Amino acid sequence: MRPLQMPYMFEDRTGRVSGSDYDDIYERMFLRVVPHSHSPAGNDSVFAIYSMGRRSTRHGDTRHLERQPSVILEFAEGAAGGLGNVQFFYPPAPSVTVPMNRYLRKTAFFGGSLSRKFQASDGREYRWEHRNTDGHEWSCMSEENYLIAHYDLRQPHMPAYGVSGNTLTVHESFAHLCIDIMASLLIMRYIAEHNL
Repeated sequence: MRPLQMPYMFEDRTGRVSGSDYDDIYERMFLRVVPHSHSPAGNDSVFAIYSMGRRSTRHGDTRHLERQPSVILEFAEGAAGGLGNVQFFYPPAPSVTVPMNRYLRKTAFFGGSLSRKFQASDGREYRWEHRNTDGHEWSCMSEENYLIAHYDLRQPHMPAYGVSGNTLTVHESFAHLCIDIMASLLIMRYIAEHNL
């Protein structure tokens, strides 16, 4: 008998691309997206993703400053395409920097900007689609066309009860890709937000 697999369900506390805490409701993983503390002054388009050890319980929590970011997203506002570079940190290996346009490629030459594929750290290719699968805002599909993750916004008519209602769900067998999924989703949401 196969054990029951529980997906990672991250509550996106703010729903903003520019910064939020993503806490798994089963308290297995906590991710934080914030403006990068080492970006040049006045540059508010550089964000870092941190894997936190525990849930953030207060405003102004700065524990992430004691950690190495997992990913740095450097958006190039005003540059061609509006996208910059994504830098992944894979200790103990050196960091890897890739232009976002090369990291997230359109699925079809003349296709829309909101369907893109990326190669994850497991060497396999996945793709994001916007409002294409079962009513999800964003869906991440495997090469075999299996849904591995999805991002959903709280419907306006649904009560919030002290939570945002925005969730990123990652199926448990793909939990090792949470950082890849988060980085690629943030870029996709940025592309949609800025009509790139």
